[in-house]
Amino acid sequence: MSESLSCPLVDIVKELGIELLFPSKDYLSVKITSGDVHRPGLQLAGFFDYFDPTRLQLIGMMELSYLESFTAEERRAKLEALFTQKIPAVIACHGIALPEEIFEIADKYDVTILATELNTSDVASNIIRVAKRMLSPSVTRHGVLVEVYGMGLLILGESGVGKSETAIELLKRGHRLIADDAVEIKVSDVNQVQGTSPELIRHYMELRGIGIIDVRQIFGIGSVKMRQTIHLVVNLEQWKDGFNYDRLGVNETKEQLLGVDVASLTIPVRPGRNLAVILEVAAMNQRLKLMGHNAALEFTNQINSHFDSKLK
Repeated sequence: MSESLSCPLVDIVKELGIELLFPSKDYLSVKITSGDVHRPGLQLAGFFDYFDPTRLQLIGMMELSYLESFTAEERRAKLEALFTQKIPAVIACHGIALPEEIFEIADKYDVTILATELNTSDVASNIIRVAKRMLSPSVTRHGVLVEVYGMGLLILGESGVGKSETAIELLKRGHRLIADDAVEIKVSDVNQVQGTSPELIRHYMELRGIGIIDVRQIFGIGSVKMRQTIHLVVNLEQWKDGFNYDRLGVNETKEQLLGVDVASLTIPVRPGRNLAVILEVAAMNQRLKLMGHNAALEFTNQINSHFDSKLK
């Protein structure tokens, strides 16, 4: 994970619902640059070799029991040794009651103290998941992202080709909008990318002749979604007479998004074609392919077998 990328600590706290016990003076501007977390057991024992101070520090039942085995003076010395490392924040897990001196030390070294009722393992996995997403490289593409039958379809094409109009028809058929006009894309997992909408234009769409509409208000809260894994890139283009469009779909094409290969289709647009229905079928077909069923290959193999049998 690139250390040049960062995300605000306050965003992680807000998304995971973590309680703020003591904010540092620069709490609103603290940046997280590591997607990993750390349990400072060895550091409380005085071992700081290979210690990464950029990680969020988790204190659970084990760390608390260890600290409580010492006198208040010894405990203060161990905590000060940790807090002098300029760590971004300490998170108390299991809803444990932290020693009073930790708040004095946090004030002295200006370190944020957070708390949650979740156990340490759950806190660690949640933070890693959220931080990894926030710290991933991103790119913004001009297009529309919709969820159709659970599949994320990134619709691309020249301005005016009908991307938003197709998305509206899909919304009317019960599918969901993630982003219109600008799609923010990030690597979410191995060989997977995820898209979302810039917060400023989230849930809004532009329709030529009508203007800006609020999708959430018109179609209901069930018609929108915050983010979605992209399973298929659909390129819409104006129909070209005489162009030899793929009619079997045997040769699968890919499009690279942030270095990840995503299946792609090119669909020609002309009057009379119901693009919403076509995209519904494309989504279901891609879902079947991910489950190991490729109709085009099976059809081709069946035709080849038929002709082979005739030649014998």
